[in-house]
Amino acid sequence: MDSVDPLGMLKPARKITGISPVLLSFRPSGEVDWGSFEGHLARTLDADLMPAVNTDVGCVSLISPTIREEVLINARAALGSRPFVAGAYVADERGQGLNEDAYFHEVEQIQKLGGTPLILQSNGLTALDRERLVATYRRIGDRCERFLGFEFAASFAPYGRIYDLETWAELMHIPACVGIEHASGSRKLEWERITLRDAHRPEFMILSSNTGALDMVMYGSDHIVPASTLNPGLFALRDAMWEARDPDFHELNDLLQKLSNFVFRGPLPAYRHSIAQFLKLRGMISSSTPHPRSIRRPEDDVQRFAGFVEEMLVWEC
Repeated sequence: MDSVDPLGMLKPARKITGISPVLLSFRPSGEVDWGSFEGHLARTLDADLMPAVNTDVGCVSLISPTIREEVLINARAALGSRPFVAGAYVADERGQGLNEDAYFHEVEQIQKLGGTPLILQSNGLTALDRERLVATYRRIGDRCERFLGFEFAASFAPYGRIYDLETWAELMHIPACVGIEHASGSRKLEWERITLRDAHRPEFMILSSNTGALDMVMYGSDHIVPASTLNPGLFALRDAMWEARDPDFHELNDLLQKLSNFVFRGPLPAYRHSIAQFLKLRGMISSSTPHPRSIRRPEDDVQRFAGFVEEMLVWEC
């Protein structure tokens, strides 16, 4: 694709769609804290962001299939008839081949409870060549009214794959595919997708999860950024400011970006503990204990979070 012109891509006064991954909280015993999970679902809804469950923020690769199903059931019960997104996750090993039936099962479970499937990558899926990959997504589309795709860099997990633009364009034209989460961490790659989308399917959602560039929404991305689970209300306020052409958008975005940079520093998998520390400090979950197999952050990080909380209170008044 020809070089993009980011300044020419700015889309002021655009209404932003925000989807917020919800943290799955744990008690010190290692059991899921369902009360904290449901409370955070409610806060996400109150902010007018759509909740997403069974994502990486929700420890999807660390929990059992039974708990993944409980997450769906509890989310449906807590949300009533309101929409939500849920990750369709298939655990496999490199070289096993694609377990298409497992994807179909996940999609069926999510749809049965009224959710929109987010097709998470796996070793078997990303090992396919372009023709078979697109055909797999098409077959998934034949089994559901709507779904979201997902691509992420191999630097995040060994089975991650950022699709080439030709493959990406074919996925975009699958009728049931209404958007793709993009997690390359590259502005340039995301800008290329926005340009292609604008030219061929303007209603298609490019859901940015670039925690290092929260301002991608200015150029036409929507978001499913993990950082939004830290404070759904302020992310929604920021989005509304952009739609209203409020210059304070930039000040608030800068604050959220500083927080995101601290939470999503290396080692990256420890970010879930950071989120739990922050939410516990704010009294929004009962414990900062992460999943038993999660990497932990230093406990004195909480002191840094206290400073962020003070800055946020100015915007929350």
